[in-house]
Amino acid sequence: MISSLEYNTERNTLNIPEYGRHIQKLVEHCKTLETKEERNKMAHAIVGVMGNLNPHLRDVADFQHKLWDQLFIIADFDLDVDSPFPKPDREELQARPPKMAYPQKQPRYRFYGNNIQSMINVALGWEKGEKREALTFIIANHMKKSFLNWNKDSVDDAVIFRHLHEMSDGQINLAAKDEDLLESKALIYRNTNTNRSKKRHTGKKNNRNNNNRRRRN
Repeated sequence: MISSLEYNTERNTLNIPEYGRHIQKLVEHCKTLETKEERNKMAHAIVGVMGNLNPHLRDVADFQHKLWDQLFIIADFDLDVDSPFPKPDREELQARPPKMAYPQKQPRYRFYGNNIQSMINVALGWEKGEKREALTFIIANHMKKSFLNWNKDSVDDAVIFRHLHEMSDGQINLAAKDEDLLESKALIYRNTNTNRSKKRHTGKKNNRNNNNRRRRN
């Protein structure tokens, strides 16, 4: 009895741990079958069990293709069966993806973020007119909101106009326009209103709990 015990240190490594030890044992047994007909029959049965273990994958495109690829991965790409799909390549699966280029941007004002600069660049690419002017005021209001998130005090519109003028390399000058931005209260009103509603909700909940305790007592 003691000699028949198996320890994890003596077992083969699970190539896909999500399927567990029993599926891997079935695949290893399938590899030992002599005839290809028997291996094909058992491989289809194993794929059926794998599909039952992951019913959520049935809504995924190429469900069967994914299961057959995982079958060969569990078998360590050493399974001689007739697959209805092209067999996966070990080198292709184990190849490392290329490194992604990380944007090394240093905005002049970090509290605005890189998205504001991207929006300004888009606005500069538009022809001068009403649409571009409307977009620039939208950007300015968003800049004012971002500024208030960084600094809770009120901010003068002239500061936003100056920052926008600098970030656009002098191509956008809203200071010359006779129009004001949205008030600070309007930009942070939603957050304040949300906090008030949360306080009211928690207050009502606490009152209910207190009433329930009184009734129990």
